[in-house]
Amino acid sequence: MVRQDKKLGGGMRRVVSAALILTGILFFLPVLVVRGEPVCRRDDVASLPGGESALPIDRAPAVPSAGGRDKGRAVRLLTKEGEVLELTMAEYLWGVVAAEMPASFQEEALKAQACAARTYTVLLQNKSAGKHPEADICGDSTCCQAYIQRSAAEARWGLDAGEYGEKIDRAVAGTDGLGILYDGTPIQALFFSSAAGRTVDAVEVWGNPVAYLKSVDSPEGEEVPNYRTQVVLGAEEVKSLTLNAYPGADLSGDPAGWFGEASRNEGGGVISVPLGGVTLTGGQVRSLFSLRSACFTVAWDGSQFIFDVTGYGHGVGMSQYGANAMAKNGSSFQDILTWYYTGAEVGELW
Repeated sequence: MVRQDKKLGGGMRRVVSAALILTGILFFLPVLVVRGEPVCRRDDVASLPGGESALPIDRAPAVPSAGGRDKGRAVRLLTKEGEVLELTMAEYLWGVVAAEMPASFQEEALKAQACAARTYTVLLQNKSAGKHPEADICGDSTCCQAYIQRSAAEARWGLDAGEYGEKIDRAVAGTDGLGILYDGTPIQALFFSSAAGRTVDAVEVWGNPVAYLKSVDSPEGEEVPNYRTQVVLGAEEVKSLTLNAYPGADLSGDPAGWFGEASRNEGGGVISVPLGGVTLTGGQVRSLFSLRSACFTVAWDGSQFIFDVTGYGHGVGMSQYGANAMAKNGSSFQDILTWYYTGAEVGELW
């Protein structure tokens, strides 16, 4: 019995030893695999499908971290209620993108919007004398940029709140700290809703040329809600509105002769048009009669003026619906931004 016990004991020791060895091998196996030959070395790039465009991970272009830079920068926001909120750039941009662009848009279009909004915000922050002494920026779109709180946006979206909120999260995080630069400086990243085939050169709207705000083709069209609209005004209303703003206009004769022949740009937008002997820009007429854009025609039918309007907004910079159309066709947010802002590039803002 003693010898048998010894044999059994020796057998058990061998089993235990084997088990310990096997455990050690399994424990160190991942380390051995990870420290083996890399899947793709630097000198393998040329042999990859697509050559330099198919980079190994250690040579991949730098991409933004998931909100690291934006979360580290503060924005002081003046709300419409007069309250000043201090938010991270990431929090603020979420509210701007949600307010300024339909969340149903393509993610690359939302990314382009995030970059434009971030650039505009940083431009204001960098100015020594901003629009609002107590804040960097306000939430009024007629002054700065629209902004909506997350809870309000999600309530508006209803059942789509989860999906849309996550899309905007990804758009902001996926462009972390990136903006639009011209000669290394943040630009005036103007944007608007929809164009009538082409954007408008800044000089046509404000009288001053801006190198990166040139007229370019814009691909949106009839898919845009209210792409074509009509405004109908009586002669007395046109006269009253015009004389209040431009007292020197002569509207004493037949209304059929009040408007002269318009000068138009390549996209059909009005550059200038005579009204009662006073020459107005298309933008001035748009503002005067509350038209959706300066791309319009006007006709007198014997009893009233009929304005037929195409597009929406001032027409300068990035068209939001145009950006969405480009994204649907496979354009990246960088493609979109460098198309609408001539000669600009996408880069880190800080």
